[in-house]
Amino acid sequence: MKETTPMGMNRTGMQMSPFDASAMRAAAPQTAGTIEDTTAVSETRGSYIAEAEPIGSVPLPGTVTGAMTAGMAMLTGKEPQVFLDKLGERLAFERTGTRLYDALIAKFEVLGDGGSAADIASLEKIREDEARHFAVVADAIESLGGDPTAETPSADLAGMESLGLLQVLTDPRTTFAQSLHAILIAEMSDHAGWEMLIALADEHQQASLVTEFTVALNEERDHLERVQQWYQLAILGKPLPQRTDIPVH
Repeated sequence: MKETTPMGMNRTGMQMSPFDASAMRAAAPQTAGTIEDTTAVSETRGSYIAEAEPIGSVPLPGTVTGAMTAGMAMLTGKEPQVFLDKLGERLAFERTGTRLYDALIAKFEVLGDGGSAADIASLEKIREDEARHFAVVADAIESLGGDPTAETPSADLAGMESLGLLQVLTDPRTTFAQSLHAILIAEMSDHAGWEMLIALADEHQQASLVTEFTVALNEERDHLERVQQWYQLAILGKPLPQRTDIPVH
């Protein structure tokens, strides 16, 4: 049975207070159809942007092997700091991904599947995959002479980006279906992140990492398909049919 959204006493819209809504419109007739002047706000933002320091930096390799690896990459025109930064991003995201599934499992145990046909074994399997992917990336960073405990700029960004998703999952008011929507966003981002890592590993001629990351990407594809199907079942009560009539540009 698909999850239902209740009708209730939602008082956030103007229609709930027509007299006040009329008074608001009468008080500001000059704004109708006009575009607000945001010049001052833009100028203030611009000054902050111009003066701001970078979010962070990629640390120098702390080992001799790492320093040599980075040095050789620099000589061949590659940018090892970019690779290490994106590895740090994936490490941060996989760590959060594990926590997201911990929270989803906790919600499942109390609320059930919300009509999604999800099962505890599948949820736990995906959670284990996320934790294993974290270990794969940590090992990859160490193999390149980097420090997996360092917070790179992209890792910092990934933490901030996923904070809202974690808040959705840990909010006791959200349903299982609503939690699946947050997980779906995470899985879409995760899929794109692994594709980026594979491209960078290939560029740096790290064949073994390309192989490991491709395994992870294939597992993430399976995660995305499962979560997508669960979410569709929870909302629609059936999987969304594949569209074949959408034009490709």
